[in-house]
Amino acid sequence: MAPSASATHPLALYHRLTPRDRDLLALLDEHSVLTTDQVHRLHYRALRTCQIRLRELHQLGLLDRFRFARLYGGSEPWHWVLGLHGARFMAGATGRPAPTVRAHRDQVNRLAASPRLPHMLATNEFFVRLAFTARIDQRVRLDRWWSERTATTRFMRIRPDGHGLWTERGRTVGWFLETDRGTEPLTRVIGKLEAYERLVASGGPRYPVLFWLPGAERESHLQQELRRRLPEVPVATATHQMDPAGAVWLPVDGWQRISLPDLPSEHGRNVAENPNWVGGQLDLSGQDDLAA
Repeated sequence: MAPSASATHPLALYHRLTPRDRDLLALLDEHSVLTTDQVHRLHYRALRTCQIRLRELHQLGLLDRFRFARLYGGSEPWHWVLGLHGARFMAGATGRPAPTVRAHRDQVNRLAASPRLPHMLATNEFFVRLAFTARIDQRVRLDRWWSERTATTRFMRIRPDGHGLWTERGRTVGWFLETDRGTEPLTRVIGKLEAYERLVASGGPRYPVLFWLPGAERESHLQQELRRRLPEVPVATATHQMDPAGAVWLPVDGWQRISLPDLPSEHGRNVAENPNWVGGQLDLSGQDDLAA
């Protein structure tokens, strides 16, 4: 955190927050970490403007950042997280207790050192690509972007890496994301489908499970295993090199890649454990944390 920010009362900073700044704080509160490039694609046209504003927010103590050296020289991009004042602002916005200086510092250190950091960034990259497409193409919309924490809390029976809703060609489809980095045996990857099958059986949504894989070989092997198993929930695969908004999704019951609106998607029944239903009505609007 910048030294000058530590002596500034948080309330004195809030009048300097633009709506775009508040949207960024909310995103980081939900999704923990974003790189400079990801913030740029989400909110800015010019990279230089993005860099300048991020630096200003960092100097105010609203954002914090870290990065690592690359193996063969140079540095990775800045990884942006909530600063102490940003974390306290979001605590006030959500009704949570404000973190202490020590608790916030420990949380940032744990995140920076976490072996799950690359997995988190890859998961966020999936949604950033969709959000960027929605920014430049008014015909599509990313209606919901839930983190693992929110999706797990709201659906209870499952633990996806993320959950989203996408509207295109007049159809809103949901999905559960499983980001794969090739570190787990395929048997364990496939075993995750049992929880989604139980969710459907309980009246929850029958959304496709999207496996986002590190490469073509891993995808081919997973597809072979899935076709032997024939899961009871829709499943499709694609690789990290592909644009998730495009016709890149290969269903396990088909041989042609299709786009998100072509995937089977049912929002589930009106049961207590299905957050798609509010007050007895199907409600797929206003439940997103994504900045406009």
